[in-house]
Amino acid sequence: MSKYCPAWDPHLASQRSLQGHLTRTPGWDAGRRQVCGRCELLLLRHSLPSRELKCVKCKEGVPVVVIRAGDAFCRDCFRAFYVHKFRAVLGKNRLIFPGEKVLLAWSGGPSSSSMVWQVLEGLSRDSAKRLRFVPGVIYVDEGAACGQSPEDRAKTVAEVKLILQTLGFPWHIVALEEVFGLSPSVLRCSAQEPVGAVGTYKVAVDSFLQQQHTLGTERSGGSPSPAQGEERLSPPGTQESQDPAGPPPAAQTEALSRLFDSVKTLTAKEEFLHTLRTHLILHVARTHGYSKVMTGDSCTRLAIKLMTSLALGRGAFLAWDTGFSDERHGDVVVVRPMRDHTLKEVAFYNRLFAVPSVFTPAIDTKAPEKASIHRLMEGFLLRLQAQFPSTVSTVYRTSEKLVKAPRDGCAAGPRCLLCMCTLDVDAADSATAFGAQTSGFSQTQPPTPRAGAGAPTEVGGAQDRCQGAGPCGREDSRARVIERLCYGCRANMKDVVSGSRPRVVTGEVHPRGSVPHGPSPMAPHPRRCSLSQPSLDLLPPYILAEAQLRSQRYRLAT
Repeated sequence: MSKYCPAWDPHLASQRSLQGHLTRTPGWDAGRRQVCGRCELLLLRHSLPSRELKCVKCKEGVPVVVIRAGDAFCRDCFRAFYVHKFRAVLGKNRLIFPGEKVLLAWSGGPSSSSMVWQVLEGLSRDSAKRLRFVPGVIYVDEGAACGQSPEDRAKTVAEVKLILQTLGFPWHIVALEEVFGLSPSVLRCSAQEPVGAVGTYKVAVDSFLQQQHTLGTERSGGSPSPAQGEERLSPPGTQESQDPAGPPPAAQTEALSRLFDSVKTLTAKEEFLHTLRTHLILHVARTHGYSKVMTGDSCTRLAIKLMTSLALGRGAFLAWDTGFSDERHGDVVVVRPMRDHTLKEVAFYNRLFAVPSVFTPAIDTKAPEKASIHRLMEGFLLRLQAQFPSTVSTVYRTSEKLVKAPRDGCAAGPRCLLCMCTLDVDAADSATAFGAQTSGFSQTQPPTPRAGAGAPTEVGGAQDRCQGAGPCGREDSRARVIERLCYGCRANMKDVVSGSRPRVVTGEVHPRGSVPHGPSPMAPHPRRCSLSQPSLDLLPPYILAEAQLRSQRYRLAT
């Protein structure tokens, strides 16, 4: 039951008492119906005679749920309405071809669980318009980042296995700690196959049906059977299932915990967790030959994500972050088939048809509303939605109008090291926010000594910079990573890692070009430098390795 419903009271015993309670509720407007679906249905039943209360679609069934104000659906019509939305999104875009391997990203939550259930029902032989792709399911265990104990994580994984084994799909359970063993190649955009003409999808469907017809004829020795001809569409049980042999190594778990413990803000934690999760899912998809990845982002969640991305400086990438398809990775395309379903519809469908799900505490569980930008935007939109029911749909429809048109000259340019979007960098335009941030970062670098004697020289400066793992090496590592990030990721990186030791600067003076042969007896004590930057040594090795490789390629190219 929604926490924003002013009508819900567990002590109410009848519909008449409910109506009386609503009339006494301050700010209650019967025209707007600012209540949840259950209370609205009770109001509708109380205000209309029982003989007039019928389903708005079939005009015969008894309504059990109210989706919008005054739109009451019976059980069967609501199911048809819900399934049609899912099938219509896939059919309208025509991105998933018959026989293609699709990886379903399942988190255990309501939206992703409903998505998996829709695919399961769509693959059944009783389905009217049967789905023709080959699905697989992946679950990412994020317990280490959320502070769960090993016992709680093992219990959650056991519940996940029970649900996955009943689906019959190939499934993969991976721990978030596995990002510390990824290859730097996961951050590279692979070449995407060229998109054919408009009729390519129809040609692929006809070819697939002909192949299934031929296969059914060979197996039966006579007239083909539809069940036999489409038998290959059924997933091969758990033959390809990746069951973790045991808990991840303790060293990786400790490294992941230290990484998230060093992040200062909850906003940066949520963004970085999303980035690592995406990299891990992308790695599993490429390893097992999946060309598409389905996520369970609902209409409500995408509206919140759109507003959050604007606040985080990711306005240039809204079309990729909230659109139906995301082709930034090249060979693996992320699709969002649940983007037309609201959280209210998902909740009612899961409740009415007993869709199984697993509750896992997230990184923002029990956090106050103002703890992060994500939570603040969520609370703002949900409160506004309770007063104005068209809020979420208006924001969502705005995202549909965004066009994936990169800036001139950036289509084949460098990409962000973390989100893998085209860099929105304009180094020549210092008036932009990114240019100001870039110039501010360059000011933190060691100053170049001026010509002539008497210029102070900083230990680890440009003339005698050390190549070890000391403070100077950490500064170079940070510079390599920062220069390969987009504006939004660079802003978040300020809070990703903190608490490193400051660099040591001496006040010793040397003429330009001279090399000191030993410590000067008149050298002052070391002092703390105000230009110190946090170290990024806690980042996964594949990110640091790819940043170093891109820096070397850039130097060779220039």
